[in-house]
Amino acid sequence: MPVIVISGQPGCGSSTLASIIAKKLGLRHFSLGRIFKKLSKGSETEKATKGFETKKGGSAAFHAKLDKMQRKIAEKGNVVIDSKLGIHMLNDIADFKIWIKASEKIRARRIMKRDKVPFKQAMKLLKERENAERNFFKKIYGFDPYKQEKKADLVLNTARKTPRQLATIAIKKFRKAKK
Repeated sequence: MPVIVISGQPGCGSSTLASIIAKKLGLRHFSLGRIFKKLSKGSETEKATKGFETKKGGSAAFHAKLDKMQRKIAEKGNVVIDSKLGIHMLNDIADFKIWIKASEKIRARRIMKRDKVPFKQAMKLLKERENAERNFFKKIYGFDPYKQEKKADLVLNTARKTPRQLATIAIKKFRKAKK
């Protein structure tokens, strides 16, 4: 009943990677970000940023509910969860924790393509999202989400490999760690 958790910097592809890994291993995929992004309108990046500005998204109580939800899902097992705070929140449940990262320019280029905006705007959106997330999470949880990298079983730089290549690497490391 494996539980794999993927966290990482905005624009690195945690949902994409989680979906591929889940499919390849025959596990469920749960994305906490998809729930959060339903709180606001705009491009995917704008939704992630503006969500913190909504009454619900800016509420510590709402985030506590999301945390409880992801724990319940993790406790059932057989799941790959992508969650900005997943490594921290599920550290005691997760069988394997993956942190993903890439340079700011790479992530901005991905946002530019996904959200169909000029590079300069993508860079601005990325910085706004990073600041919103980090400041909010520091405020309500008291830690910097980027510190989760130290708790990961595997750190992947998503800059030079495709999501499928990264999934293959992650699955190989997961299986090796499981033995």
